[in-house]
Formats: sequence, structure tokens, C-alpha cells
Amino acid sequence: MSLQICTTTLMYETTNINPVDTMKAVVFDNSGTLIKRYKAIKNLKTGVICHDVSSIDVVDYDHERVLVVLQTDPLKCIVKARPDQTIYSFLKKNDVKFDVSYSSMDVANDDLLEAIKNDKGRVKDIVDTLDAVVERKYNVQICSGSGFIVNLERGKVEFTITAGGKLFSEVPEVVQELKNRGTDIFVASGDRTGSLEELARFIDIPKENVFGTASSRRKKEIVKELKEKYKVMMVGNSANDILALEEADVGVLTVQQGEETPQKVFDAADVVVENIRDILEINF
Repeated sequence: MSLQICTTTLMYETTNINPVDTMKAVVFDNSGTLIKRYKAIKNLKTGVICHDVSSIDVVDYDHERVLVVLQTDPLKCIVKARPDQTIYSFLKKNDVKFDVSYSSMDVANDDLLEAIKNDKGRVKDIVDTLDAVVERKYNVQICSGSGFIVNLERGKVEFTITAGGKLFSEVPEVVQELKNRGTDIFVASGDRTGSLEELARFIDIPKENVFGTASSRRKKEIVKELKEKYKVMMVGNSANDILALEEADVGVLTVQQGEETPQKVFDAADVVVENIRDILEINF
């Protein structure tokens, strides 16, 4: 399918419209797509906490970097941990589950743990970012929660991260209208699995339709698998959605988050929208 967009008027032109009886699915990213994200990133070298930096861009800056998401509720676990212990010790001794959310390479969890074995990054460094998000009253339960960025070559945790979110106000209306049209809804995101299950309750979709801590390659696989049954629209907002945008029958980039988006993400998308509601105007 070929889709074009006039980004000022949000008018769409379609060709090769599918038969009306074709089953359709929309796959959403979460942070920045369904959720207005607020993120605090601490640079462990300088101690500075930034609020307007993309963790994906930070990882892309150095191909040895890996973004890790902790599969635990930060408000129930991390804040209760000893702040002076190293992140490695916290993960190892408490058997804390984690997954690689974004990287340019395949990295096994055991190898990542081994890489940071002698790193001095502390639990307090994660708590500092959590406090920064909580102060702004963003909900860490419907976003990625907490994590960190590791430089594998240096064996160092270079940044700690916490992200919280607020549902874009248009999302419930969009989800309901898609349901009314008989469209099945899925979420594939690099965010923490538990936070996405909470999101599923918010927007009333089946828990099994949610794929948590999905890497770029995993998102592509999910879209490809769904295409065996559906015509698929992928909706995302950042570089970790590129492979899925390219794989989908229709790839939609949403810029509602208001952050600077790399050109490569625009290049991967068929359609660009300024508001999540605008996907309802796309006939696919």
C-alpha cells in the first residue's frame, strides 16, 4: 500500500484499499505514543539529571550502549532497597528481573550482569531519577518504570533512568472507535511488562494483546506474526519502532510527544500524524 500525507492539513491519499472483510489490527507503542512521557535521566559521571533527553538517542550515540528496563515496580521495590549498594549487587542478590529494551546488538542478560560486575553505580542513582519523576506527578505504573544504560565496552552503568506517563486525552476515544470498527488492538513496547499490563486495564484490551519490553527486533517479529492473520497498522514515535514501522502494512509515526524525532524514523513511516486521533482518518 502507498500512503502519502500532507502534514499541515493531515489529509491522506490511499491506493489499493483492502476488501471490507479483511481483519485489521493496530499495534501501538506505549511511551510517547499512547502515553505523554516524562523521563528523568541521570548522568552518573556528572551527577546531573536531565529531563529533555531521549534514552533512545543516548543509546544510539554509542553502539556499545544498551538500555535496560527493570521488571519491578520501582515504588514497591527500588525505594525499599539499600541505597548504597551497587546496582549489580541489587540485581544479583535479589534476583531482580530485567530485560534489554533497546540496543544495536543482541545481549544476553548474564553477559550484561557480568559486564557491570565491578561497576560502582548505586541504587541511589536510580532512586534519584524516580524521585524526579514522582515530584512531577507522573504515573510510573503506566510507563517504563526504572532502568539504566550500560556501556558494555567500558563495563559501566553510565546513566540511570525513570520514566512516568500520562495517557494522552484522546486515547480512550481512539481505542473505543477502533473497537467499534472491529479492529483488534495490540501494544508492543520496550516498557516494563507490569506497567503495560496496567495500561491494558486502563484502555480495556486483553492482557494477552500486550507485549512488554519488546526490543526493536521483537516488535518487528510481532508485526510479522500478526500479518499472518491481519492487515496491520503500526503506530510508534521513535527509533526503536523503525523495524516494526517498515514491516507493517501501514507504518504511522506520531509526533504528539513533541520531542525531536530523528529523520530515519520519518523515513521509515508511511504516514505522519500530529495527534493520535488522526489515525482514525487513515483507511487501510
